[in-house]
Amino acid sequence: MVLLLALVCQGCGIYSFSGASIPPEAKTVSVQYFPNQAQLINPTLSNDFTTALRDAMMNQTSLDMVDSGGDLAFEGEITDYRTTPVAITAGQTAALNRLTITVNVRFVNVFDETKNFETRFSHYEDYPSEQDLNAVQESLTGTIIEALVEDIFNKALVNW
Repeated sequence: MVLLLALVCQGCGIYSFSGASIPPEAKTVSVQYFPNQAQLINPTLSNDFTTALRDAMMNQTSLDMVDSGGDLAFEGEITDYRTTPVAITAGQTAALNRLTITVNVRFVNVFDETKNFETRFSHYEDYPSEQDLNAVQESLTGTIIEALVEDIFNKALVNW
């Protein structure tokens, strides 16, 4: 019974198990490289973010990935990557720092222009100020990228 339900849902092309609502005529998706235009540069951030968004599209939809001009298309840039103090102690020192990443995303759905958008997505993670950013950067950016990709996927394909 479960297998039959899975095949029916997969075959119609309208819904996926991720909750995505994809037009049945959509067959391809494209994710362009997201250049890092932030003042503070993390040398792997553009590649890590672009790969994560492409992976989400391939793993959570049945669409074929194409280099450009997909039925559903994503492009944009990383606009901000910064660390700021957030919890100031009585001695005027930071107890916590916050790493924030902001991405500007343009999404095009060739079958339904009302779904097109250009939106800034931003997420952050806090870390103790006694830790050096270089020591925690990989872990923090991974967590932030995961949250950003989830928000982008939801806005584009789950219509929240």
